[in-house]
Amino acid sequence: MIIYNETIIVDEAIHKQWLSWMQNEYIPMVMKSGHFKSYKILNVLDSPNEGVTYCIQYLTDKLEHYNNFNKKHLQDLQAIHQQKFENQFVLFNTLMQTID
Repeated sequence: MIIYNETIIVDEAIHKQWLSWMQNEYIPMVMKSGHFKSYKILNVLDSPNEGVTYCIQYLTDKLEHYNNFNKKHLQDLQAIHQQKFENQFVLFNTLMQTID
């Protein structure tokens, strides 16, 4: 299984608004791309950072699906995210693979 993880540190003052937007708008756009089978939203409980830290994990069977998403959709989606919450979050991505 391939896991594309977005870790986002959100200003505490807007984290509820941000989370609602992610659940109702951003994640549905990602899932509509058709490249991922499922997703998980996690709240990092022991984050050393200021603000509230979340991880959004998108799961797919094949690296090719992630690569197509990255090529066709990621830049536009991240631009929408940046425009909506400019200077109120920090985001970094990781790509992982489960070990059987």
